[in-house]
Amino acid sequence: MIHELKILPQYFRHVVDMTKPFEVRREDDRTFQVGDELLLKEFVTKGYYEETDEEHYTGEICHRVITYKLKLADDLVVLGLARK
Repeated sequence: MIHELKILPQYFRHVVDMTKPFEVRREDDRTFQVGDELLLKEFVTKGYYEETDEEHYTGEICHRVITYKLKLADDLVVLGLARK
């Protein structure tokens, strides 16, 4: 299964260069499994850049595969990631 997810710029660049080979996510509206793919789309929220108040996607995308899943709480998981 492929999960398309928003990711903030300050986390996106670290996932891209693999200094952050994991994601912490909620499973309240979806369930992640080892082997699933993440399509992470860089997303800018209101006020992130002073020159704009608009939320928008930057067009940057990162594709990763879930290699490990650690359940922390009822709906919170840590996902180990690898390059596709």
